[in-house]
Amino acid sequence: MVKKLQKITSALQTPAYDIRPEQSIELLKELHILTRDGRMNHDSQRKLKQVYHLFQFIEPLLNEIQTQPASNEGIRLVDHGAGKSYLGFILYDLFFKKRDDRSHIYGIETRDELVKKSQALSEKLAFPRMTFLNLSVADSIVSPLLPDKVDMVTALHACNTATDDAIRFALQKQAKFIVLVPCCQAEVAAIFNKNKSASLAKSALTEIWRHPLHTREFGSQITNVLRCLQLEAHGYQVKVTELVGWEHSMKNELIIATYNDLPRRRPQERLNEVLTALGLSEMRERFFVSA
Repeated sequence: MVKKLQKITSALQTPAYDIRPEQSIELLKELHILTRDGRMNHDSQRKLKQVYHLFQFIEPLLNEIQTQPASNEGIRLVDHGAGKSYLGFILYDLFFKKRDDRSHIYGIETRDELVKKSQALSEKLAFPRMTFLNLSVADSIVSPLLPDKVDMVTALHACNTATDDAIRFALQKQAKFIVLVPCCQAEVAAIFNKNKSASLAKSALTEIWRHPLHTREFGSQITNVLRCLQLEAHGYQVKVTELVGWEHSMKNELIIATYNDLPRRRPQERLNEVLTALGLSEMRERFFVSA
């Protein structure tokens, strides 16, 4: 009976996860995904599953970039709102480190202490083609430390308008691919609240966001709809899907945009119509739409 209990306890203590064979165990320990004795808690399992799942979406895009004529110059990926750079390090470890070219990952973050820690970790792990910069989006667009054009821009859980800033950077840098997991969108909800009284008198549609909970949720939904239309209005093909199951993350929407030089007029018209219909005309400048 004692042995049986020990076996059950051991099974409960052993996490159910699959680390890729090419993955650096030292990196996972440095990112605190694995403990020093190689174990993983529930929160770490969740983080690893999210990043691995996102990598499954990103890897085919990176492979497609390799087929482009300019791919001999290497792949230039910029991760905005990098935070602790979980995504950047995993991408480098699983894809970039085996490339013998000038491929490079740039992590953009406004918190200087995180930038310094990430740079120190890249040096410790001998990941030479990673650069971490303490820059705002506006500064990153004009910074000589970044290339004039990039191949991919990512923004994983970049809060509120940081996702829009990443989109603006990607458009300026003519990125082929944009991969976004938006988070904590509050700007549209704030405008809904400000104009709610006047809107209620004009349209029954205002009932959709009359209650505070609905204001927040509908504001978040509409923000991402506007982002998708904005990207389509710049010639991108947009795919919206689920990142991982809801049991792992409530901020779960994944937007993947591929530049295919598609017709722009119809999505721009639709974007203008949505902004007008919902009383969000003051946001036209943010979404780069002419009046």
